[in-house]
Amino acid sequence: MEWFNGPADVETEFNSLAYRRSLRDKLSLTALLQKNLHTTITMSEYSGEAKYRPKRYQSIGKLFKKRVPIISWLPKYDADQAVSDLIAGVTVGLTVMPQGLAYATLAGLEPQYGLYSAFAGCIVYTVFGSCKDITIGPTALMSLMTYQQVFNRNADYAVLLCFLSGILQFIMGSLKLGVLIDFISIPVTVGFTSATSVIIAVSQLKGLLGLKFESSNFLDCLLKVYQNIGNYRANDTILGVTSIIILLMLRKVKDIKLFGPNGKPTNKQRTIMKGLWLLSISRNALIVVACSIISYWCYRPNAEPYVTLIGKVRSGLPPLKFPPFGTEINGTPVSFINMCWDLGSSIILVPVIAVLGNVAIAKAFASGNSVDATQELYCLGVCNLLGSFVSSMPVTGSFSRSAVNHASGVRTPMGGLYTGILIILSLSLLTPYFYFIPKAALAAVIISAVIFMIEYEIVKPMWKSSRKDLIPTFATFVLCLGIGVELGILVGVGINIMLLLIPSARPFLHIEMKKLRTGLDYLLVTPENSLYFPAVDFMRAKTDRAAVKMGQSKLPVVVDCKHILDADFTAAKGIAGLIMDFKRRKQPLCFYNPRKSVLAVLQGVCVDEIVHCFTYDELEQTLNDINCSGNPAELKDIVHTTSQQSHETPLLNRRQH
Repeated sequence: MEWFNGPADVETEFNSLAYRRSLRDKLSLTALLQKNLHTTITMSEYSGEAKYRPKRYQSIGKLFKKRVPIISWLPKYDADQAVSDLIAGVTVGLTVMPQGLAYATLAGLEPQYGLYSAFAGCIVYTVFGSCKDITIGPTALMSLMTYQQVFNRNADYAVLLCFLSGILQFIMGSLKLGVLIDFISIPVTVGFTSATSVIIAVSQLKGLLGLKFESSNFLDCLLKVYQNIGNYRANDTILGVTSIIILLMLRKVKDIKLFGPNGKPTNKQRTIMKGLWLLSISRNALIVVACSIISYWCYRPNAEPYVTLIGKVRSGLPPLKFPPFGTEINGTPVSFINMCWDLGSSIILVPVIAVLGNVAIAKAFASGNSVDATQELYCLGVCNLLGSFVSSMPVTGSFSRSAVNHASGVRTPMGGLYTGILIILSLSLLTPYFYFIPKAALAAVIISAVIFMIEYEIVKPMWKSSRKDLIPTFATFVLCLGIGVELGILVGVGINIMLLLIPSARPFLHIEMKKLRTGLDYLLVTPENSLYFPAVDFMRAKTDRAAVKMGQSKLPVVVDCKHILDADFTAAKGIAGLIMDFKRRKQPLCFYNPRKSVLAVLQGVCVDEIVHCFTYDELEQTLNDINCSGNPAELKDIVHTTSQQSHETPLLNRRQH
C-alpha cells in the first residue's frame, strides 16, 4: 500500500476514484486520520476497526524473542521432539559425567566442581541458546586456564573467574564487541589449541603413572615427571594405558559400515551399526564404570588401594550463594581487589577464548545458516554469570559433546535440560560411588580426548597456501608451552597483527616502463595497497628513486591508484611532498584512476596541484599534452575528468598495459 507523507499526499490520492473505493473497503476514517498524522500502520496489521500495535512495541517484542529464543520454539514443542531430545540429553549426560569429574581434577579442583559446572550451563543454554546442538559445560581448555589461577590458591578463585567472565561476556554482547574475536586468526587458534592439548596431555601423566607431585606449568611438569619416573605405580600405569588403548579402539567402532547383498544395509545391520555407534559415544562412561568396578572389587578397607582413587566426592547439590568476593589463603584474608589482581589477564582472556570456541562450534553445526555471535555472547555470559552462583568454574561449548548431541538426533535446545537433570540426579544419588573411580581412568579419558586437538595436519596446507601464517602458529605454540597459554596467545595475536600491518607500512610497488599508442614512454608505478601514514615515506622514497634512475628525471611518471581504496591526512602530506619533488625536477607526475574519496583527501592538502585522470584515453591525452607543452610546471590545470563516468570503474582500455 502507499505511504502518506502529509496533507498534500492525502489530498492528491483522495481525489482518485479508484483510491476512494479501495480506501472505503480497507480503511476506516479513523485509520486515515491516524495515517495522516504519520502513524505507522500496515494493511496487514489493520482490518476494519481492529487495534494496532505501535512499532516500538513490535521492536521490543522481536528483540525479546531474539534474545530469549525459547519463546519462539517452545510453543511448537511436541512429543516427537521431546523423545529425540530426551535420548540425546541422556546420551550427552553419560558423556559429561566422567568428563566433568576429569576436568575438575585437571583444573586443580575437587571432582564435584566439574558436575556443578556441567548442569548449570546446560540448563541456562536451554533458555538462551540459539544452536540446538551446543552443550555448555567444563572443557579441557577452560580447565587448564582455570588451573593456572587456582594453583597454590583455592576454589574461590575459579568461581570468581567464572563470575567475572560472565560479566565481561555480557558487556561484550551489549556493546556488540564480538568483532574483537575476529582478531584471533586461525593460525593463532591452531597454535594455541595444539599447545594447550600438549600441556593437558603432559599434565595427566602424573595420574596415568600414579605419581605424586605439584607442578606450576608445562616445563615444570615435564621436569618433575622425569625426576619422579622411578616412583611410578605399575597398577595405575597398566590400567591407564589399557584404558587409552580401549578408548581409541572404541572411538573407531562407530565408523564400521555394514552392507547387504544389494549394497545397502539390512534392518539387522542398521540395528548393529546403531548399537556400535552407541557403544562408541558411551566409551568414556563405560571405561570409568568398568575401572570403578575393578577398583571396588580390589578395594580393602585397611589396605592401600591397588590403584590411586579420586577419593570422597561431596554429595548433594551445591549451595545457592553469591560468588566469593573475598577469600582466605593459609589464614590470610584476600580482598576482592587483590583476587582480581591475582587473576590478572585471565579476566579478559578466559571469556574471550570461551566465546571464540563457542562461536566456532555454533558455526560448525549451523548447516550453512548465519550465527548470531552477539546472542552467543549474551548466552555464554548468562551461563557463566548464573553458574557462579552454584560454584561453577568457567564454562563454554564442548565440541566433542556437541558432536555427540548432534549425532544423537537432538531437535531443540531442550536436550540440555535433560542433561542437566541427569547431572543433578547423579549429584544426589551417585556421588558415594564416585569414590572408587581411579585417577588413571580419568587421565586416560582426558588424554584420549585432547590428543585429537593437536592440529598438525594443518601445517601442510598452510605451507602451500601462505607460509607467513606459520610464523604466528609456531610462535603461539612455542610460547604457550614456554611462558604460559595467556601470554602465548597475546604474543601470537600481536605477531599476527604485525603481519597484517606490514603491508600497510611497506606496500609492494610494481614499477615498469610503458609506452603509449603514440610511442611516448612513461613510468608506471602501481601501489598494491591503500595509503596510510606508515607507508607514505616508503612510497615517496621508492617512487622518487625510480623516477630518477629508471625515468632519468625526465620521463612522465604515472601512479596507478586502482588498488588505493583509502588514504589519510599524513599520506596526503607525503603525496604533496612527492609532487613538490617532481616539480623541482620539472618531471611530470600524474595520478591515474583514483577514487573520488581518495582524490578528495589528496586535494585537501595538495590544493589544485595534482594532475589526475580516470580513463586510459584521458591518460594518453594528458601525457601527450605534457610532452607537447615542454614545461611540466605549467600543467597543474591539465586535469581531464569525466563526470558521467563512475570513479569506481576500472580502465576502459588496458590493452597497452
